[in-house]
Amino acid sequence: LESKKISKTNAVTSQLDYDVGAKNVHIGPSDYVPWLTDRKWAYIRMEGRSFGDVPLNAELKLEVWDSPNSAGVVIDAIRCIKLALDHNIAGALEGPSAYFMKSPPVQYTDSKAREMTAAFIRATAQVVEPVVATVA
Repeated sequence: LESKKISKTNAVTSQLDYDVGAKNVHIGPSDYVPWLTDRKWAYIRMEGRSFGDVPLNAELKLEVWDSPNSAGVVIDAIRCIKLALDHNIAGALEGPSAYFMKSPPVQYTDSKAREMTAAFIRATAQVVEPVVATVA
């Protein structure tokens, strides 16, 4: 659980352009809870200050079904891997790894990772012209 806590915390704090300080962020995984089955719950609490330095707090509960929730990401990652294989590219795919994975070799902001992934796809995807059949 300790390594999950570290990877989840790093995934969130890497998207900030400033250091919030270790005491100001807590992201913790839970162990397996049988009655949740494949569901995951996340409780998010944000504290801040608004106009006039007035305290502002927001709380949110997010509930998702874990397996289908990650399926789209996995499929897109596999598509990028296939493009790499088709072009004999080996090693970590820096942009796609940063975009799809929690703990990539190199962490980028979401927008930069998305931009790098799109560039990788443009550079490696083959455009196939549609075949138009004519009927005589």
